[in-house]
Amino acid sequence: MAASSSRGSSFYGGAAPYRSREGLSTRPVANSDEIQLRIDPMHGDFDDEISGLHSQVKLLRNVAEEIGSEAKFQKDFLDQLQMTVIKAQAGVKNNMRKLNRSIVKNGGNHIVHVVLFALFCFFLVYLWSKVSRR
Repeated sequence: MAASSSRGSSFYGGAAPYRSREGLSTRPVANSDEIQLRIDPMHGDFDDEISGLHSQVKLLRNVAEEIGSEAKFQKDFLDQLQMTVIKAQAGVKNNMRKLNRSIVKNGGNHIVHVVLFALFCFFLVYLWSKVSRR
């Protein structure tokens, strides 16, 4: 491992991100989940390359675990938010039902009061017109 840290970037475990030292080179593969290496036995220190690749695999595994835990947290959060919205909808529906019942129950009384007030105003206007003619 000491040799891999002397080459530079610790983020990639000492290996270059897209190319390797002399002796190893990556080839594009049809399946994006696979990486193929062509090894030239005349050049390169294979132990360094393997330890660098091993470090990259560990880093990727850690990143995958972090992504998995974040995805689980987000899923739990969304589930909790969805339950809150469902409870709020149920509360609004209940309150609307109670309000409608109250309007139906008390609505008749309001209409009677409005009609009586209109009759009273009409009566006052009628009396005022009779008194003002004299």
